Amino acid sequence: MVLVLAAMAVILAAISVLLQLGILVLLAVQIALQWRQLSLAQQSSLRRGVRHSTAHGWQLWSAQHGWRSVQLRADSIALPALVLLRYRYAHQWFYRSVLIPADSLPQDSHRRLRVRLKFSRQRWRALKAIE
Repeated sequence: MVLVLAAMAVILAAISVLLQLGILVLLAVQIALQWRQLSLAQQSSLRRGVRHSTAHGWQLWSAQHGWRSVQLRADSIALPALVLLRYRYAHQWFYRSVLIPADSLPQDSHRRLRVRLKFSRQRWRALKAIE
């Protein structure tokens, strides 16, 4: 909706038609990319799970790879409304994110996840070799 409002602002702006067309094309590309990302997020193959065990630490599940150990970043956030996990897999330089809204899990499970994240002693330790 914000991108549609931005497109309307560009149309109403007092700038050249060529510049308007260029900005509108960029906005259309952005809308298409976000629409594609939204449709991909609804596929079951991209759904994830998260768990913690004393033997393996934090792990994320995906349909392609199964359970894989991850290292959480210190900027992961656990709020009552949502949990934002910033993580990386072993042997990777870049970090990824996963957002877990409160209504995606039963209330008790979401609360236990937040408590576990806040009070886990080794959540930012270095990763061991995996697989």
